[in-house]
Formats: sequence, C-alpha cells, structure tokens
Amino acid sequence: MTTLPERVAYAKGNKLTHLEFMEMLFSDEVERRNQGALTRRLLAAKVDHDQVLERFDWDAQITLDRDRLKGLISLDWMERKENVIFTGPVGVGKTFLANAMAHAACRRNKNVVVVKAAKMFKVLYAARADNSLDRELLKLISPSLLVIDDFGLERLTPEQAHDFYEIVSERYERGATIITSNRHVSEWVALFDDQIIANSALDRLAHNAHQMIIEGESYRKKKGTIGSKL
Repeated sequence: MTTLPERVAYAKGNKLTHLEFMEMLFSDEVERRNQGALTRRLLAAKVDHDQVLERFDWDAQITLDRDRLKGLISLDWMERKENVIFTGPVGVGKTFLANAMAHAACRRNKNVVVVKAAKMFKVLYAARADNSLDRELLKLISPSLLVIDDFGLERLTPEQAHDFYEIVSERYERGATIITSNRHVSEWVALFDDQIIANSALDRLAHNAHQMIIEGESYRKKKGTIGSKL
C-alpha cells in the first residue's frame, strides 16, 4: 500500500487508536480500488480524459439552452434509459459535452462505449467478413450508455442503415444513447435509402430524447486550435 508510510506517521502524530488506524487504511484501499476500476472503465469506453463537465466553458460564445443542459448533467435521463441528441455546426462543443457525460457515467460505475460513427460502421463492415457481426453489435447494444459521435456526415449504405436500426431498436428503453451530429434531426431521414427503416429507427431514437441544438462560432476557429476536440 503506497500510503502506508504516510498513514503510519499520521497515526502516530495524531495518536490514533489501532481501530482508527485500520479504518483509515481500509478507506485508502477502497479508494485505490475504486480509482483503478474507474481507470479501467475509462480506457474500455475510450473516453477522452480531458473532456469533463468541470472544464466546460459556460461563458463560450455559443447559443444553447444552458438551464436544460444543467438538468442533463445530473444524468437522470440515463437512469430512465432516455437519449440525448446534440446537433449544431462543427466545433461548438457537441463532442466535448458527449464525452464529458460519458466520463461522468463512468464515475458512476456505468458501462460506457464512445465511438465515432464512421469507425463504428467500419468495424461492423469488417465484422461481416469474419462472421463476428453479432459479437460487434452486442458490444454496442449492451452498454448502459452508448455515445455515437459525428453521425450523419455521409449518406448511409443499406448495410449501415440496417446496422443502425438494429442498434437503436435493441437499445430502445434498455439503454441510454447520446448522438452528436452536424445535421439537424429533421435531415436524418434523407440519409437512408429505405424510408421505412429510417422512420422506424428515428422514431425509437427520438422518443423521449432530449434534443440540444448548439449554435455559434467554432471554438477551434476562434482559438486557432484546429486539433482541439470540441
């Protein structure tokens, strides 16, 4: 235990009883294990460690419903298996907020997966070739929280549309989902060739979803940090 020398010195200096000393060591060990478990969850989820709610710039020159956002930070919607959809132009903070909420969920011992839409569809496409599609879909269906970032950059192929429908329909009222997109939700139907699949998927996704529209100038353009992940 790395804290033992310091704790021994503290116990002697404060004249702790044997029981008090053991309780302190037990508390340290619980904290150490909790931190280790959190680190593993964050790594498994692929959450950006720097994008946390505590670092969100509430004074940023963007337009959004700040009171509603503060309500979402509680993550009560996640417990109710509801969804959150962030839409708006490039660089206004959609990915940051999605990652920050994923980070908060990991700190609450939730199973979380964060993935770019393009990467998700690429993995699922490859999975068809080696008959691992069901396994890859399960990884996306089973988490308490799934974050799909940058959805709708390109029109979906029939296979991608089917996979997206499968994920959304299986997660419906079983898990919470966050989606970020540069396109407004009303534009998503046009991404699908099959309108029946589109309407079925989007109806389930939008049901009880919290839609946050963010507008304003790009953080990256304003700060000149093209590599920033906002």
